[in-house]
Amino acid sequence: MKYISTRTPNSEKQTSAYVIKRGLAPDGGLYVPETLPSLTQKDIESLVDMSYTERATYILSLFLTDYSEEELKNAAEAAYSVEKFGGPAAPIAKVGDDYFLELWHGPTSAFKDMALQIMPRLLSLSLGKTGEEKDAYILVATSGDTGKAALEGYCDVDRVRIQVFYPVNGVSNIQKKQMASQKGNNVEVVSINGNFDDAQSGVKKIFADENAKKMLADKGYFFSSANSINWGRLAPQIVYYVSAYCDLVNEGEIKYGDLLDVTVPTGNFGNILAAYIAKKMGIPLGKLVCASNRNDILTDFINDGVYDRRREFFTTVSPSMDILISSNLERLLYFTVGAEKTRECMEKLVNEGIYTLDDETMDIIRKDFAGFACSEEDTAKTIKDLFTECGYLCDTHTAVAASAAKRYKSENGNKMLVVSTASPYKFAPAVLSALGVDVPDDDFDALDKLFETTKVAVPSNLADLRNAEVRFTKTVEPSEMINSL
Repeated sequence: MKYISTRTPNSEKQTSAYVIKRGLAPDGGLYVPETLPSLTQKDIESLVDMSYTERATYILSLFLTDYSEEELKNAAEAAYSVEKFGGPAAPIAKVGDDYFLELWHGPTSAFKDMALQIMPRLLSLSLGKTGEEKDAYILVATSGDTGKAALEGYCDVDRVRIQVFYPVNGVSNIQKKQMASQKGNNVEVVSINGNFDDAQSGVKKIFADENAKKMLADKGYFFSSANSINWGRLAPQIVYYVSAYCDLVNEGEIKYGDLLDVTVPTGNFGNILAAYIAKKMGIPLGKLVCASNRNDILTDFINDGVYDRRREFFTTVSPSMDILISSNLERLLYFTVGAEKTRECMEKLVNEGIYTLDDETMDIIRKDFAGFACSEEDTAKTIKDLFTECGYLCDTHTAVAASAAKRYKSENGNKMLVVSTASPYKFAPAVLSALGVDVPDDDFDALDKLFETTKVAVPSNLADLRNAEVRFTKTVEPSEMINSL
């Protein structure tokens, strides 16, 4: 399996170890597989009887062909151990007629753990495979969950330093405390006066800055990324869609061949793109419902064919989706229209803030995707309704997905998988408010109050945060990010 850039026709082909090490392509594009592997009915039926780690080993072996099966097996077993996840890595809860894929049982209580527990192991192996003499310097822009998951995954990993940037007022207080108290000798955390798009654009500018590259090279480092622009982040996400379908077949909830619709709370488009790739590989998935919050740029794009980031940015109760530049949409463009058109769209987005696709192209995209947006009021109502009617407690992002799934299902008959991306305790004040309960001023008191109200257990990693020592307090302007290296 070789990888090429989304922006250059016939670009130089690279190995998976190389693209995991590098992150971005030299032309600023994202790496994609030259072709997507296929899963036959026989393949899928054999996966049904496997454990999550066995499925991960097999699926990743189709994409990361320069890694040995033993290397992938060892990485998967270490990443998805019971010690880290407290049980199955990606359990499914039946809620009413729907299935909720809970991806937040890892060490940081967010779905980013599903990729960022294994990615550091893949990166570490890639340094040896590519003969890299320099150490990796990882830059991460986060809207909340990626930062902590990356810090946790890369903490004290040999030959790696990691620096995370987050919007100072664009994450929850729990997320902020998680990052600011991170342990490890190779980590750095800086907040910025701006939003997630400012942080993400700043990281991309640093990656492209030749002086910054030279400065780091002189210190013995090269730049890499742990965001979902890196294929090493995206590939492990494909696994849990394959695994979810297999689990539902194994449990008799569906038969092989039954179409399963999927709804994903979507910001940077990586999570739902992984579902798209699983579908293209042969997993019988139906419609992929892209659920947006008030920042509904993706909903508008799917419905109208216009991607326009020149709009008001809103801070919402689902901050991990407060994004106006969805980086992984570039990969979908490549799979749909090819490298030349993708480069043209990306240039227009940078220079004009907008691009438009023709009706024929959008018809192709709409065969796989539907888009729905959820208001703040609908988010709160969905949290309350799920708890009072089904006894199921969800976070704000999952509520956005559940709301979109309900509206899509009103006209469609397939069974629905709703992707649950974070523990409700990561956003306890918003969840309490949705339940109609007075919210304490202190976020950690809110954890206690939510437990008292619902009797749903508090994840230990969040409960222990109250007394964690704050190590990082620095805030900079976006233009000063490069000076933090």
